[in-house]
Parts: sequence; structure tokens; C-alpha cells
Amino acid sequence: MTSSLLLAFALMLIIEGMLPFVMPHIWRETFRRIIAMNDGQIRFIGLTSMLVGIGLMAVAL
Repeated sequence: MTSSLLLAFALMLIIEGMLPFVMPHIWRETFRRIIAMNDGQIRFIGLTSMLVGIGLMAVAL
């Protein structure tokens, strides 16, 4: 179980690091847009991301 969680975390870090490595200008512009959003919009994006993740986990299991 621990090795699976560590592997999932490592994969997340690899995927998260791809955009700033390959296209730093797009990554920077994305953060500029996020900074301009209000808290409710950011929370909605976070909630949507979590629900999609839960859905994918349910399908995978």
C-alpha cells in the first residue's frame, strides 16, 4: 500500500512538472490568470478536480 501511494505521488510530480519544463511561458500565464480569479472560482476548480479524481478512482477500482 505504501509503495503504491509513493508511486502515485511520484507520478503526480512528474506530470505536474511537465508543463513548466516544456512550456514555461504558458505555465506562467496560467498562474497569472489564477491570481486574477476570486476565491470562489478557485474553490470550484479545486472541487471539480477532486470530483473528477474520485470518479477516475472509482472507475479504476
